[in-house]
Amino acid sequence: MSDNEETPENRLRKELPEEVPATEPDATAVPEETPPSLTGRQRLVQGLWPPRVTRAQLIVAVLLFGLGFGLAVQVASNSNSDSALRGARQEDLVRILDELDGRTQRLEDEKQGLEKQRDELENSSDQAEEARKQTVEKEKQLGILAGTVAAQGPGITMTIEDTKGSVKADMLLDAIQELRAAGAEAIQVNDVRVVANTFLTDSGKSVSVDGNKINAPFRFKVIGKPADLEPALNIPGGVVQTLEKEQATVTVERSNKIVVDALRAAKRPDYARSSSQ
Repeated sequence: MSDNEETPENRLRKELPEEVPATEPDATAVPEETPPSLTGRQRLVQGLWPPRVTRAQLIVAVLLFGLGFGLAVQVASNSNSDSALRGARQEDLVRILDELDGRTQRLEDEKQGLEKQRDELENSSDQAEEARKQTVEKEKQLGILAGTVAAQGPGITMTIEDTKGSVKADMLLDAIQELRAAGAEAIQVNDVRVVANTFLTDSGKSVSVDGNKINAPFRFKVIGKPADLEPALNIPGGVVQTLEKEQATVTVERSNKIVVDALRAAKRPDYARSSSQ
């Protein structure tokens, strides 16, 4: 057999690819590390943190926070205002109810008085004379409210002894507001007449009323119904208790005749004019 003849063995060798020698592994190559498998808790933490918050979610969260804060403040304020009534005695609660009934009755009396004036004007034969009488009477009433005329009548006196200088202007203002709400028609503090636009400020250890400095003891002369004025000052958490917490001594006395003689000069308004002119 000649060399040129192809045997099956030679033909098979030609068809097969040449053998590639195996490469030895590089000793310097660093084997790739497979990441450690995560636990369920770790996967949960990765899913929740860092949080992926959208703008809309952030706005809703802020609104909910503001709503919750407002509700908390409202509940706290209601709790503070109601705490004094919850701890009040039965006679104190009855006195508060009587005061509210008294205020309602005063408003009803005022309404009836105005209706009576209207009826008198409508039925009087001499309407001009009746109108003049009512005008004079109304002028006197307005003069008392404005402090331009003296006044007298039943009422109370309240004396506040303050040896430590702890009584401030806002406490006296609270007393004035409480007396007005209880139906006070004329008020005088020491030698100063209290009117609608009266203001109080602290002035060192003293208090200024409409720019007039007054010192302790502070003496209130108040004209009104004593049965309404005194309970209004002594309600739980009211004027008297607040002043006593500041170590001040408060004395309230009823009287059938209180004279309020401190006067205010009549002042013409700079801008306001009667609409009838």
